[in-house]
Amino acid sequence: MCRIGKNTCKSIAYFLSLLCLCCRFTVLLLPVNDFLIDPKNDLTYTMWKDIPVPFFMSVYFFNVLNPAEILKGEKPMVEQRGPYVYRKQCQKENITFHPNGTVSYREYRQYHFEPSMSAGNESDVVTIPNMLVLGASVMMENLPYVLRLMMSATFKTFKEGAFLTKPVGELMWGYDSGLVDFLNQYLPGMIPTSGKFGLFSEFNNSNTGLFTVFTGKDDIRKVHRVDSWNGLTELPYWRTAQSNMINGTAGQMWPPFMTKESTLPFYSPDACRSMELVYQRPGEMYGIPLYRYVAPKTLFANGTDYAPNEGFCPCRQSGLLNVSTCRHNSPVFISHPHFFNADPVLLDYVQGLNPSEEKHGLFIDIHPQTGVPLNVSIRLQLNLYMKKVSGITETGKISDVVMPMIWFEENGYIDGPIVNTFHTNLVVLPTVLEYLQYILIGLGLATIIYLDQLHSLLLLFWHSCDRIITLISNPPHPTPAPTDSTSIHVTVVTSITLLLLLSVDLQTNAMQNISYDLIRCGTVNSSACQ
Repeated sequence: MCRIGKNTCKSIAYFLSLLCLCCRFTVLLLPVNDFLIDPKNDLTYTMWKDIPVPFFMSVYFFNVLNPAEILKGEKPMVEQRGPYVYRKQCQKENITFHPNGTVSYREYRQYHFEPSMSAGNESDVVTIPNMLVLGASVMMENLPYVLRLMMSATFKTFKEGAFLTKPVGELMWGYDSGLVDFLNQYLPGMIPTSGKFGLFSEFNNSNTGLFTVFTGKDDIRKVHRVDSWNGLTELPYWRTAQSNMINGTAGQMWPPFMTKESTLPFYSPDACRSMELVYQRPGEMYGIPLYRYVAPKTLFANGTDYAPNEGFCPCRQSGLLNVSTCRHNSPVFISHPHFFNADPVLLDYVQGLNPSEEKHGLFIDIHPQTGVPLNVSIRLQLNLYMKKVSGITETGKISDVVMPMIWFEENGYIDGPIVNTFHTNLVVLPTVLEYLQYILIGLGLATIIYLDQLHSLLLLFWHSCDRIITLISNPPHPTPAPTDSTSIHVTVVTSITLLLLLSVDLQTNAMQNISYDLIRCGTVNSSACQ
């Protein structure tokens, strides 16, 4: 039997249950089902389907200052021009849910020039390497000499030189070229476009391919993870199975409940490969906690410096990703802007580059509990490998060099009404519930202490009454009554002292019994405390 009473034991059990419930409030705030890709989840599904935050692409051109000298073998000199900023609009279409817990879609993108955010106009004229001439020259390096002579004659016919000077808008989105029409007619497949030729002509009003991703229905840890891309579960571009793996998400959202040991893998169709970011540091944005993930130095390292990247070769210096295998064999390389985190020798080949992590490092700030990015900045640089090719006089005496052409940043961050929604759900409510948890714990402890003291007093009173009744029922042998006031006083003091000693003894025994009962009731179920 539980000696402190059935009600007290029930109070203790109720308090312990309440404590456990309080500790789970923050998890119950966002149930696991709310993270699924499901039209029933208004907030998360809308964020996934139509990205609610503005995204921008900022483009910087490397304007060539000494094209004539480069043809004589001198070191290239460039100056950065820009940014030319474009608002990016993304929308998922053809959304189809499948019985195996996946969903397929195509994401379409459009770009609109933002003059107020740009450091110039699309009419600005810049000089960059001519990819049609220099790229084709390297691609034809090992062909018969006579074919190279014929190609050189073709370049002259269409008045195409090693460098191109045109407005930014035409270089971005395309310009009419007789050479492009000629190559498409007689050498189909040599270049990736059949109309106007531009650096981003494939991007605007296009989609990123058919993605199939997991909804998280069967396993929340797989939500947003790519199952296939264009029907492929692995890529055909690279030399090893590891390099051809399609890992991670589509690069927009990640599974919830991330830790500092978690990584941020995603597949990029534009880079033709999967990439993985690593944790750098914690932070805050609008009071919302976040983790910052950055690209490791090994991301674009060559196979010599980092063996797992051997599959992306043939390689040049570390810091360059050879994407020729997925770009019609054009000698194109991707890197961080200004060759940040690359082999320092690349900076010696080109004058005018100044890499820094703050300006040129890519990062993603993510809310770890939801997997939702709060601030994103993806920065990449497009480079062209150029060299002298015998038989093609347009290449002159150009030294072998990986020449930077442009670099671009795609960035976006939460803003507007979505910030208030996030702050309320991810900061305010968890804080309120945390304080409420401690308040309820305090109230529970105070209640137990109050009941404990009350029960002790009741036990003391009961034992005292029982003792008095016993004394009345069995009086001691009569003694002579005191006759003087001193004797009466001594007798009263003695009696009171005896009663106090008795009370202390009774209270000590009662407290020992209550302590025993508390321990016993705390280690067995409530039914044992009846």
